[in-house]
Amino acid sequence: MKNIGTISWGVKAPIIRPGDDLVEITADSVMKAVKEAKIKLKDRDIVAVTEAIVAKSQGNFATVDDIAKDVRAKMGEGTIGVINPILSRNRFSNILKGIARGCDNIVIQLSYPFDEVGNPLVSIDRLYELGITNFNKTYTDKQFYKIVGKIEHPFTGLDYIDFYKKICGDKCKIILSNDPTTILKYTKKVITADIHSRFRNKSLLLKRGAKKVIGLDEILNQPVDGSGYNEKYGVLGSNLSTDEKLKLFPRDTESFIEKLQKKLNEVSGVKMECMVYGDGAFKDPVGGIWELADPVVSPAFTNGLVGTPNEIKLKYVADNQIGQLTGKEAEKAIKEIISNKSKDLKNQNVSLGTTPRRITDLLGSLADLTSGSGDKGTPIVLITGYFNNYADE
Repeated sequence: MKNIGTISWGVKAPIIRPGDDLVEITADSVMKAVKEAKIKLKDRDIVAVTEAIVAKSQGNFATVDDIAKDVRAKMGEGTIGVINPILSRNRFSNILKGIARGCDNIVIQLSYPFDEVGNPLVSIDRLYELGITNFNKTYTDKQFYKIVGKIEHPFTGLDYIDFYKKICGDKCKIILSNDPTTILKYTKKVITADIHSRFRNKSLLLKRGAKKVIGLDEILNQPVDGSGYNEKYGVLGSNLSTDEKLKLFPRDTESFIEKLQKKLNEVSGVKMECMVYGDGAFKDPVGGIWELADPVVSPAFTNGLVGTPNEIKLKYVADNQIGQLTGKEAEKAIKEIISNKSKDLKNQNVSLGTTPRRITDLLGSLADLTSGSGDKGTPIVLITGYFNNYADE
């Protein structure tokens, strides 16, 4: 198709259960979609599978009590501090429930006015109206309530201070601070609940005198009494399954995508690229929430998806390199420039304004937006023509 570029197709799949052969199901679902839409596949077209159904097919689940047992084994007795959790029922409520069950007392340190991924505890505009423009001060929950009054998340309507306190019960104290070392005034045993800044904060806490520091990536990084686990990410990337169970981030994703690529080649006759994707790496312009609550956009992908795009900016070239050419002459000149472009356009003017992001982060965001997070029922995404450019016929 000479006049069509990249297309992202949401592909429906059956309800996935533990033990299902997801390689077979994915390949079958993709080929049914290809037949239905009369899609002509080409080498380097892409099949992306959401991490949720990979983990479900593996049966990678754990309970709140599994978390509690692991926390008790790794942190011992006494008071445990938990710093920088995100504000999320889906992502953190069951993790917190397990941590609370596994310790004697708990001090939760929330960042403000946002959590790590941009969820607002309270509106920053409201704080500015109250004269709070410097976020270096530490507050108890009572002090914070006295200043700001009602606390309500703009999307969920939840007061997360109250919500997290109720999960933990009487053993809980909540403070608000943006300095990760503030927690050391209350305890020397700390769980860093942040996602992307966890390594920096672990190091900082240990340098400042913490006796024991672990991250969420170290909780259930091995099975507990036969539970699910993730050796690399622990409970990071997990989601609420039931009130007492979590679905963890999938394991062995490299093996899955290798098998899937081979199977797709067998049934389609083309060599497709494959990836597992979770949250996209984009930010909501209205709510200010950065979508990426998973530890990575893609935990595994085939070799053809390694790297960043190497593209010229058509607008720049059209304005600067083809003079006053129009019509077919302009089209021919642009195609010649694309066909002869350097293999590395880094820091060259012709690439100004292109997106210097990893291909998998771009594709994961595209796939996440295509499949959505609701009832579309398309946990598989077929992306065609992604590596095509203006010069391709």
